[in-house]
Amino acid sequence: MAILSSAAMYFINRNDAAIQLAKRVSTHKGPQTIVLAIPRGGVPIGYVLANLLRAPIDLLMAKKIGYPGDPEYAIGAVCENETVIDSDSGVQQEYLTLQQKKIKQELNERYTRLTGREKPFSVLQKKVIITDDGIATGRTMLAAIRAIRKQQPAALIVAVPVCSKEAATKLKPLVDELICCYYPDPFIGVGRFYREFTQVTDQEVMSMLRSTSPVNQSPVIE
Repeated sequence: MAILSSAAMYFINRNDAAIQLAKRVSTHKGPQTIVLAIPRGGVPIGYVLANLLRAPIDLLMAKKIGYPGDPEYAIGAVCENETVIDSDSGVQQEYLTLQQKKIKQELNERYTRLTGREKPFSVLQKKVIITDDGIATGRTMLAAIRAIRKQQPAALIVAVPVCSKEAATKLKPLVDELICCYYPDPFIGVGRFYREFTQVTDQEVMSMLRSTSPVNQSPVIE
């Protein structure tokens, strides 16, 4: 675990970040391990981890809820059957309800388009590793953790290349293990720690999912 200045650039790109992270998750290789990647930035990370662990990979669909008029400012996050809202957002419930419904429908449609399936793999009694390219506020990951906890995994691990100290403090008590290469403080945006931080396309996501080793394919949720 390293805590360095936020001015540091730790990774060349997501592939480099995934390789660094993979060294820390190698002990979790096993027949019951499954990797869940938050698209799109988390998929290149999950792709490397899944191939290293010879584990199946699936998408964990999640999206932030933006402030009215300023969509880049997150006031919450939606993930499958779970929603996390900033209690101090001051936003009307009508707006939040509308956004939740809209985002859930969008996530379902994107999941089917990217994976070719309507239902995700089952994580019941599996060792689940949730990954992304980094964690800033932690709202999206918090929603993801709560959603997967409801599905009764045997163990729940979050593995990311970089995470803010604030988010780590909130998330660690909720998972069996938080694996991370760096905890910079202060933390100003995930992309600041990558030399190359280009947007991952849907085509790249689909290509990585297709080319991941098809070992231990998991059944879908009934």
